[in-house]
Amino acid sequence: MNLIKGLLIPASVMLLWLIVSKLKLVSFYIIPPPEQVFATALTLLDKGTLFQHLSISFYRVISGFTFSFLLAFPLAVLLGMNRKFEPYINPPVEFIRHIPPLACIPMLILWFGIGEASKLAVIILASFFPVFLNTLNGIRQCDKKLLEVGDAFGLSASDKFLKIILPATLPFIIIGMRLGLGYSWRALIGAELVAASAGIGYMILDAEQISRSDIVIIGIFTIGTIGYIIDYLFLKLTHYGMPWAKGMADL
Repeated sequence: MNLIKGLLIPASVMLLWLIVSKLKLVSFYIIPPPEQVFATALTLLDKGTLFQHLSISFYRVISGFTFSFLLAFPLAVLLGMNRKFEPYINPPVEFIRHIPPLACIPMLILWFGIGEASKLAVIILASFFPVFLNTLNGIRQCDKKLLEVGDAFGLSASDKFLKIILPATLPFIIIGMRLGLGYSWRALIGAELVAASAGIGYMILDAEQISRSDIVIIGIFTIGTIGYIIDYLFLKLTHYGMPWAKGMADL
């Protein structure tokens, strides 16, 4: 039943799109008919073009997000467990947080060129703060009574972190990771639109330059579909592996 409700709006949009194209209310140059987009999608799939661009973008997102998590998670734990470091780390972190990652692309291109390094840097900048802030917030909201129980049982600092703080923080970490993955896709496509020779963003820009709005629509649809699938699988794995985090991790 929920699936039917979720498909109601997309089906309505598709029906409206079909009606508009059949009545020729809008130029095909602006909005191509659904059958043209579908035929083009089959051609791109048959030639392997769509999969090639998608695999490159997917690799960039996963690589950049992994690096970002490996930076954000330890730093959040450090600040959450030791507030004495906050005066040193908080000002520069807050300064960088308010700078849009896409605004850094010109400097990143000057430093790293138009290769993979500049795109990975954009993804790291985009996905770092959702993971960092949610993890930090989760650590600081850990129930103090549970920590007192840990002290009563004589747990060491590492044992309290692994047995009390980390399980309590996992729902926040999951939320941060989900947001970070979404931001990674957005930032990557922006970076590929500016400087790339392959990837979904590049495919969209190249199609725009040759006035192929059907390929642009395919690129946009692919990004949304892949993002939805990744988020869905991520959430299902969370529910399976951490059932206690189900309520908080749902957005």
